[in-house]
Amino acid sequence: VMKRAKHGTRVIYVPGNHDEMFRQFAGLNFGGVEIRRKAIHTTADGRRLLVLHGDEFDTIVLAHRWLAFLGDNAYELLMRLNLVVNAVRRWFDLPYWSLSKHAKKKVKNAVEFISRFEEAVAHEAARLKVDGVVCGHIHTAEERRFDDIVYYNDGDWVEGCTALVEHQDGRMEILHWADEIAARNAVDGERRVAA
Repeated sequence: VMKRAKHGTRVIYVPGNHDEMFRQFAGLNFGGVEIRRKAIHTTADGRRLLVLHGDEFDTIVLAHRWLAFLGDNAYELLMRLNLVVNAVRRWFDLPYWSLSKHAKKKVKNAVEFISRFEEAVAHEAARLKVDGVVCGHIHTAEERRFDDIVYYNDGDWVEGCTALVEHQDGRMEILHWADEIAARNAVDGERRVAA
């Protein structure tokens, strides 16, 4: 990151609730890396996107710090269990699978919370008169439309192994690393069979 910043690439770091200790440095620049609470990104096709972490729209984090702490600990436990589950899956040549992502999908309240969260973030983007919003916080990769606002959630690189990328034409795409690996393995398998 520092190397890119030194070579002219603009790098903005938006800390979230898991690294909130860096928020005290918002507005500062360290070696070409800007620390901001939020930013506006203009895509290659001219759309303006609000970029933020998103936890400021999480009523649980805001109103019930103890519940957020409990949730963080439960998440950490699921991440440790996820390591074990996926070690066993690798042993059986099965692809990566996210235990915590599966648990979130099964809990009705989590689904309702995610929907309300997405709507609140999209509403803020509309209020700021931008074309869309990019956030993370809830760790659920998603692309949705709320009226004129496009909502992008990049998910996360730790649990879901997802990322949001912008192509040179401005098109946005969510990458799922497990799918990328499976596609590469399929191509390698076809090459071995053909040889």
